[in-house]
Amino acid sequence: MNKPNSYSGPDERGHFGIYGGRYVAETLMPLILEVEKAYAQAKADPDFWKELDYYFTHYVGRPSPLYFAQRITEHCKGAKIYFKRDELNHTGAHKINNCLGQALLAKRLGRKRIIAETGAGQHGVATATVCALFGLKCIIYMGARDIERQMPNVFRMKLLGAEVIPVKSGSQTLKDAMNEALRDWVSNVNGTLYLIGTAAGPHPYPAMVRDFQSIIGREVREQIMAAEGRLPDTLVACIGGGSNAIGLFHPFLHDENVKLIGVEAAGLGLNTKKHAASLAKGQPGVLHGSRTYLLQDDDGQIQEAHSISAGLDYPGIGPEHSWLKDEGRVEYVSATDKEALRAFQLCARLEGIIPALEPSHALAHVLKLAPRLPRDHLLVMNMCGRGDKDIFTVAKVLGVKI
Repeated sequence: MNKPNSYSGPDERGHFGIYGGRYVAETLMPLILEVEKAYAQAKADPDFWKELDYYFTHYVGRPSPLYFAQRITEHCKGAKIYFKRDELNHTGAHKINNCLGQALLAKRLGRKRIIAETGAGQHGVATATVCALFGLKCIIYMGARDIERQMPNVFRMKLLGAEVIPVKSGSQTLKDAMNEALRDWVSNVNGTLYLIGTAAGPHPYPAMVRDFQSIIGREVREQIMAAEGRLPDTLVACIGGGSNAIGLFHPFLHDENVKLIGVEAAGLGLNTKKHAASLAKGQPGVLHGSRTYLLQDDDGQIQEAHSISAGLDYPGIGPEHSWLKDEGRVEYVSATDKEALRAFQLCARLEGIIPALEPSHALAHVLKLAPRLPRDHLLVMNMCGRGDKDIFTVAKVLGVKI
């Protein structure tokens, strides 16, 4: 492994090695620079973190538990498996961690109108939630196809007071929703803040989202020490844009004995064109304001991604993950729709936990990996979302009428 000088990046220009940066329209640059300046000031202000910690504790319900998954451990007959249960957060996923941080930043900037993109709807719900909490106007862009797949979350957003705008261009999924949100920001420069839902986009968003999500990994460090008296041997998380994974991984990047594994969506298989595995099958390029691995054709045109999970259905990845892949610090693997669906069902039946389809991909890899590991091997998987939103998708695939 070629160890870089530091895993604390990005540099002052927002680069993680050759990835990241700030590739945006000239009209957006003043807004991006304002966000960067405001976050730098907030990051150095203890009162900002004190307020965020207050909401983490009393509103989100943090720390989320670190749960020993005894029956799945027995089923695998190998490594000791723990779930970091971020699906127990208010709103049902890890997204609220980042949304609260950015909403507090919006307050510092005096912004009253929030725009966001969403795929699976969890980021949209979390954004609508914090906007309701702080009295902010909320506009959510969501692909028309994702709206059909995630109707429960669409209704939740509307109940919370958000305006949900269907995006009917392109593949009608997360990529296209992000495009429309960026267009909105260009058109409404005064009083609007774009609340990005993953560790992607132009600098400073990848680092800012990572910093807010790193509460996951920091809690795991404390909790596993309390439970086992040592650090975990392996951490596993699903990868779409990559926010839950970088939140888990980042506090452990310097612990070289801790193996880090990110699980992409292999869809119908990596040998098909129906997948979302940008790290396994993509090439570096520029999308949504940063340079990163992308699914693209020989002419550089972005290819449509596919996953049974709307939250992993994205043709790119956060730039820090691209860097960590090239550096060899994180191993990136994939799981198919079928493997994720089997893991989804097994977790429900063995642990009484209905996971979202996103972490079901991580669990699918755990189910393959754990039986090959010794029983004293400590494996922590981030259960980053609950499966309420996915029951209609799963029922349809299984041929069950609700």
